[in-house]
Amino acid sequence: MNKHFFGDTAVLLGRSMRHITRSVDTIITTAITPIAIMLLFVYVFGGAIKTGTENYVNYLLPGIMLIAIASGIAYTAVRLFTDMKSGIFERFHSMPIARSSVLWAHVLTSLFANGLSVVIIVLVGLLMGFRTSAGPLAWLAVAGILALFTLALTWLAIIAGLSAKSVDGAAGFSFPLIFLPFISSAFVPTDTMPGPVRFFAENQPVTSIVNTIQNQFAQRPVGNDIWIALAWCLGLLVLSYVFAMSSYRRKIA
Repeated sequence: MNKHFFGDTAVLLGRSMRHITRSVDTIITTAITPIAIMLLFVYVFGGAIKTGTENYVNYLLPGIMLIAIASGIAYTAVRLFTDMKSGIFERFHSMPIARSSVLWAHVLTSLFANGLSVVIIVLVGLLMGFRTSAGPLAWLAVAGILALFTLALTWLAIIAGLSAKSVDGAAGFSFPLIFLPFISSAFVPTDTMPGPVRFFAENQPVTSIVNTIQNQFAQRPVGNDIWIALAWCLGLLVLSYVFAMSSYRRKIA
């Protein structure tokens, strides 16, 4: 690792964060759709959905947070694609800076922006009646899982940003990821689903992550879900990081 990596990353992170502060509407837009989904399911469908919980928003909130993150990472791919097309990458690489810091600045910006979106959604959830007895350690565990999930998807977004041929292509990869929570335990228990759908729902990453967060909020034992969630997040993070760095090296070679 270049000895200037941390300093270079901090400088480039500051640049990316200034872009975020000048375009706060991006964060608001990222949060609006998940909030609209939450309002729709709680106030329109919530009365007809049986989850075994008294308060449907308590059941629903973890899945909405994951949808917000899956939506938000599309902007990382777009920002990276825009930087590449503008020629700023070539200018950075002509300077004596750590090359990987260019990507890490985008990754850390994504972590901050998506974290802010999640905070907005939790605040709206509280207004809608979300309540939890979770203590500081449980909230810390939830934050850790969400951060790992965000990092894993962000490195996928880096691959998309480096490989895309258009802005639409850079953003479009996130659509299947946004759809995943709808085929999971995020909206209804998986035991209400028909066989093949239930099998898919119970063996994809979102379900284990949602179950872990729901159990943390309700102060229930997390069982094996937390280990499955961590395995999915860490495995996806490692694979996406390796492929992203490989793609980046080819781009700058």
